[in-house]
Amino acid sequence: MSGLTRRRALFIAAAATAMPLFGRAGPAAEARWQGTALGAHAEMRIRDLDAAEAAPIFAAVEAELARLERIFSLYKSDSAISTLNATGRLQDPPPELLEVLGLAGAVHAETGGLFDPSVQPLFALYAEAGAAGRPVMENDLQAIARVVDFQSVTFDASAVEFKRAGMGLTLNGVAQGYVTDRIAALLRREGLSNVLVDIGEIAATGTGAEGQGWPVRIANGGPRLRLSDRAVATSMPLGTRLYALENIGHIFHPSRGWIVPQHRQVSVVAETAALADALSTAAVLMPDEALDVLRRRGFEIFGV
Repeated sequence: MSGLTRRRALFIAAAATAMPLFGRAGPAAEARWQGTALGAHAEMRIRDLDAAEAAPIFAAVEAELARLERIFSLYKSDSAISTLNATGRLQDPPPELLEVLGLAGAVHAETGGLFDPSVQPLFALYAEAGAAGRPVMENDLQAIARVVDFQSVTFDASAVEFKRAGMGLTLNGVAQGYVTDRIAALLRREGLSNVLVDIGEIAATGTGAEGQGWPVRIANGGPRLRLSDRAVATSMPLGTRLYALENIGHIFHPSRGWIVPQHRQVSVVAETAALADALSTAAVLMPDEALDVLRRRGFEIFGV
């Protein structure tokens, strides 16, 4: 399966797990945009704005999405992340990449290493084996596991660098949320205070059409939420299957590769979509006791 297909399948799966409920709109104007971001469907809704007023704002959104894709997209060979993976070093990295790596490091520590963006070689190993119709051999897994270590990624304003040969990064577990946050921030700078942004993960600003928060439903039997100045992200380990005949998905344990996850689906509500995205990725590997710890720290978590 090509990198583009894997990337698109991942983001479509993630976007489908939490979706806005498009009920009756109130009497005020509401501008809507639909398009593609990071290879998958995206949309946003802005209350108290008509289509003519929204047109230049949506043009700015599209330009910002294209710019961020040139940083985070694995299916663009000339993106910052693809260049880093190809060469092991990225000189003068974009500040957005450094910001995401900093957040990734914090969540890596918070989750005891379960959130680890350096699992990209594991993803490639399983994807290639699945495409060839063969199992992953234990010796191959052990060899790859030796280069999965986010602490061996160094980064500052001058460069991002891998300290071990054969390393690779995937920011699929956080970049989607980060891009959602960036678009929400762009809209706030435009003076828009009642907005729903859905770029795979969902960020809500303001209180929606009814003044009670934007209604969001978590699919597969999940709860219905009312979001206001909050974000929600959902991870499903089997949202993308890498093997046609086996239940092997796209979220990996950093040292053990594919394992049967603790949960089929986890949704996290947090202040930012990036944080919710990263935590939900790790949370599918966590036992219930660990999720309770996160709940006590103020996160809403829904796991099945």
